Amino acid sequence: MTKHIGVDESGKGDFFGPLCIAGVLVDEKSKQLFEKLGIKDSKKISDKKILELEKSIRANAVHSIVLISNGKYNELYAKIKNLNKLLAWGHARVIENICENNACDYALSDKFGDESLIKSALMKNGRNIELKQMVRAESDMAVAAASILARAAFVKKIAEMENTYGIKFPKGCAPQVKDAAKEFINKFGSEKLNEVCKTHFKTYSEVIKSV
Repeated sequence: MTKHIGVDESGKGDFFGPLCIAGVLVDEKSKQLFEKLGIKDSKKISDKKILELEKSIRANAVHSIVLISNGKYNELYAKIKNLNKLLAWGHARVIENICENNACDYALSDKFGDESLIKSALMKNGRNIELKQMVRAESDMAVAAASILARAAFVKKIAEMENTYGIKFPKGCAPQVKDAAKEFINKFGSEKLNEVCKTHFKTYSEVIKSV
């Protein structure tokens, strides 16, 4: 196996919580270890197991995590106005961070848009790296490991938010998400909702109009 970076994100489809993007540099040695640990696409693993596996990945592979909190996310989205470009910016940052002190031939991510979006967002450290995108890239060990780090960062941030605000923030965009948003508004006011959610989601305008 050729040493390469896998990149993945978590929180993209969740109304509440940040966008977390992670990159992991995997070689043959770490690939074999991760296989023994049962590392695979985070969507196939419980959040509890993800938090356990995260420690092993952090200890055994070069990695980078970019967590874009809701305030910053909404600010960036207002400027960029395109989720794929925002994702590309985050992917480019983790690739840059890893390439700063590590030689690597290529980086692989799930296909979400034209790979030129990531290429144009890369700076000097990552300019020479080959970028690859493929459907269901989580079947690659480096991307699977990145998906676990991204999900772990998301799960921990949601827990931190729940502790801070005393409200349960459901994941995804299920009906109970609106109930939680209304509860938040009742406690803290509608002007503070952008601190905990992604304001370009349709859910945001629907909740604001309903209160």
